[in-house]
Amino acid sequence: MARLKRASTGGGSRLAALVVLAPVFVLIAALGTRTGLWTYAIGHDLLAMRVGIGLAAIGAIAAVMLLVFALRGRASPWLAAVAITISALTVGGYAWQASRLTSAPPDDISTDLAEVPGFGDLAARRGGAGPAATGGPEACPGAAPVMTQVAPAAAVWALQESGFSVQGRVNVGRAAGTHRGFWFGSAHDAAVRIRPGRTDVRVAARDGRSHGGEACRLATRLSERLRVVE
Repeated sequence: MARLKRASTGGGSRLAALVVLAPVFVLIAALGTRTGLWTYAIGHDLLAMRVGIGLAAIGAIAAVMLLVFALRGRASPWLAAVAITISALTVGGYAWQASRLTSAPPDDISTDLAEVPGFGDLAARRGGAGPAATGGPEACPGAAPVMTQVAPAAAVWALQESGFSVQGRVNVGRAAGTHRGFWFGSAHDAAVRIRPGRTDVRVAARDGRSHGGEACRLATRLSERLRVVE
């Protein structure tokens, strides 16, 4: 009986290890991408969103099996509860990310679609990359022009407060910056175009991929900061 109990406990530990495999794998994929060990396409698209989803499915099955074992007295109920919670959060996280990628606004947002701001000194760094479509305030309501000519120092402050590092030359008509994502290090570039009576903002992903509306969130944040100092 003691031998059977030890075997059951060992089986429960192995099932629990399968449950946490997907979150740990995604963390490694993100860390490797962030530090440049592999590209975003490998780290996010392949490792996190393909291999990781398969591991999450295996983890969900393992969590259910662990719950069955716990109901039969062959595994710890606390271990089963933790496993179910982790699995539910993992699967839910994947569902949330998939929804973000498919339903988000374009990852190129401009407050002026009639004359979309360019990226100035950052254009060469971007290498012509960018999403196919540029969205405006109708796609991202929070990204609105500032109806005044802001000072260059105010544009720099707004960029920095929005999480961008200022890039290139700053003058009376323009400021630009780059934002790096926390997990996978994806780059979004921002341009602040300053004209008499109006200041416009454009934020776009450098790799031309969908990042779940990150450009909209950053453009909204930048617009809000610029309106504070107008």
